[in-house]
Amino acid sequence: MEKNKKTSRQSQFENWSLKKINYILFFSGLALVIFGYILMTTGEVNSFQSLTLAPLMLFIGYLIVIPLSILIKK
Repeated sequence: MEKNKKTSRQSQFENWSLKKINYILFFSGLALVIFGYILMTTGEVNSFQSLTLAPLMLFIGYLIVIPLSILIKK
């Protein structure tokens, strides 16, 4: 019975479509988003950091890196 559990778990993960690169991209996109929010809150109200850099990082994280991590298939 224990052998069936192991093979069942292995077969579930063999069909898993996400690979190591997908997870790396997803977590780097998530880190980019978190860092973008941190930059937005720590900058002054009308600074380059709050008005340009942080929204650009959020844009890249949400609309480029995270969807790319889902769409890439190797």
